[in-house]
Amino acid sequence: MVKPKLHGVNMKKIIRFTASWCQPCKQMSRTLESMDIKIPIDVVDIDENSDAAIEYGIRSVPTLLIVEDGTIMKRMVGLKTKEQLEVWLND
Repeated sequence: MVKPKLHGVNMKKIIRFTASWCQPCKQMSRTLESMDIKIPIDVVDIDENSDAAIEYGIRSVPTLLIVEDGTIMKRMVGLKTKEQLEVWLND
């Protein structure tokens, strides 16, 4: 099992669950890279780290979580537009 390279446990971060075979995940990645996001983003490949996917209750990809102090604050499942992501991040 490959442990994800996660930022500090007690800080606000985004965890992006993805898979190498997932086309919507690739589109989401490009969209996120085009945005100016101030929160650190950790990427977890569900095939390489199924334990993390199970721990966070991931049932489909792409899934984004905002985690703060170890608590899931927000969850977004599925491919979203840049506008939808901006609303989700700033809400």
